Amino acid sequence: MRNLYKPRRSQPEAVFPGKCTRPAKRAAFFSVVFALALGVFSGCGKEGSASAAAFGSARSGEKLKVTAANFPAFDLARAVAGERIELLMLLPPGAESHSFEPSPKDIVSIRNSDVFIYTGGESDAWAEKILETSASGAKRVITLMSLVDAVEEEIVPGMEEEAGEEEGPAYDEHVWTSPRNAKVIALFLAQTFSELDPPGAGEYAQRAAAYAKELDELDAEFTSAVKAGRRKTFVFGDRFPFRYFADAYGLAYFAAFPGCSTETECSAATLAFLIDKVKAEKIPVVFHIELSNEKIADALCEATGAKKLLLHACHNISRDDFQKGLGYLDFMRMNLANVKEALR
Repeated sequence: MRNLYKPRRSQPEAVFPGKCTRPAKRAAFFSVVFALALGVFSGCGKEGSASAAAFGSARSGEKLKVTAANFPAFDLARAVAGERIELLMLLPPGAESHSFEPSPKDIVSIRNSDVFIYTGGESDAWAEKILETSASGAKRVITLMSLVDAVEEEIVPGMEEEAGEEEGPAYDEHVWTSPRNAKVIALFLAQTFSELDPPGAGEYAQRAAAYAKELDELDAEFTSAVKAGRRKTFVFGDRFPFRYFADAYGLAYFAAFPGCSTETECSAATLAFLIDKVKAEKIPVVFHIELSNEKIADALCEATGAKKLLLHACHNISRDDFQKGLGYLDFMRMNLANVKEALR
């Protein structure tokens, strides 16, 4: 499968778009999966992914088959296409996005898609491996990180770097956390679907225009909230997947770990640094992200009296929220209220 879209940032050709390094122990896993997948490819024809089928729209031979690796890709595609495409999501709701491993049937789903959408970062390192080693009839392969100006992960004072990482650039994959980037991605997806499904071009354009308007309004509200705030600093007792959001609105941040970290417990030194930061600057809110164990945020709040709030990164959502049909705009509007409280 050939990636038709090149990253906009400048980096060595040997580095995958947005790739953060992965532990070497996963190589054995991929060897097993690909060996199994070869058998699946030869015997299953157009069979879809078991996990994807559970979380996709109704199947129809007349629709574009679109496979999304995770929730952001899924939801942005859903927003601009509605029921016109057959949309599958590989990452199950509630699952940890940084440790997802594809099944042989997931690989078949990618192989049989008209469009495959994935982020291009550390959480999708498995996708890079699949694209290197398996043939596909997919007409388009889209990496979200190739559509915007990606930035390297930043290690701010007090933040712990993950042990055992190899040297090399680690690009922050959470590009969708900025509504401005989400708009760019959504419009590009609508254009791609229109090219592959010309009869639906009008519908894609109409839906994309309406969605872009909502994103513009959300962006304006965040801009106003930050302008009206007394402070410009966030504290996260968690990973920090909001680099693009912070950059968009001129916010500073302190957190226990960078966005791609798989760690869940921090050192005493990191905890002490964050406690001192909250106390010194009288930070009223400590944030945690979705599907977190919240232990670090709880410890910070207990030590400082700060209020614990959720800032939803939309990397994945709970099964209940998925069943309710909640999407990116819903979570970002919830975030808006919490941002206002944190900056007051």
